[in-house]
Amino acid sequence: MDDHVVAQAIDLTKVYGDADNRVLALDHVNVEFERGQMTAIMGPSGSGKSTLMHCMAGLDQPTSGKVIVEGLEVSAMNQRQLTKLRREQIGFIFQSFNLVPTLSAEENILLPLQIAKKPIDRAWFKQVVSVVGLEHRLKHRPSQLSGGQQQRVACARAMMARPSVIFADEPTGNLDSHSSREVLGFLKQSVQQYGQSIVMVTHDPRAASYADRVLVLADGNITQDLRHPSYDRILEVFADEGNEDGDAEPNA
Repeated sequence: MDDHVVAQAIDLTKVYGDADNRVLALDHVNVEFERGQMTAIMGPSGSGKSTLMHCMAGLDQPTSGKVIVEGLEVSAMNQRQLTKLRREQIGFIFQSFNLVPTLSAEENILLPLQIAKKPIDRAWFKQVVSVVGLEHRLKHRPSQLSGGQQQRVACARAMMARPSVIFADEPTGNLDSHSSREVLGFLKQSVQQYGQSIVMVTHDPRAASYADRVLVLADGNITQDLRHPSYDRILEVFADEGNEDGDAEPNA
């Protein structure tokens, strides 16, 4: 794998169900994700976008083909190896935030490092917290934070371990337009300032317009690969694809 590639899918196939109820979620997908870029994955429900991301992040096992992250074959790893990979190389941001309600914002951000028994780099913590604008909310619990603030806590948590790549699953799906802009602005800043690599699943053309690259999936195949597309261009492609907004489903 080239140095400029942080993650790669090779002939990736995922089938759900049995012979009587077979769903081909990914159909021999080949794609490289470039280092230091923000890539958006779009498509209607059932197109394969969430399945692709879950396989890339080691959260789902492909039926065949390979997933490689930082030169390591994720698809061949056992659970212990996958756990180590997620702690060291992969960050994940969930649509539902997945914060621990009894912990403060600071404790949620540091939790993965503490579970992994890794030293806490306080200078980096201060920097990340400053970027997400949470300096005065660190002692607050999730219930005391807005949706946008909770998602920024989740973003900071994903950044703390300095992963090679962050996978974000509909990171603005539960947010209003103002909070969405805040979170997307942070993700874009983390790419531009820190060289972070981000792969984001979204059905929102405006969110996708923040990305350097937009992949469009349909029926388990990549049908469009757009570089630095404008919001209008993304809308145009969506219209051509006949897409409608919709939340990701288990076989998405």
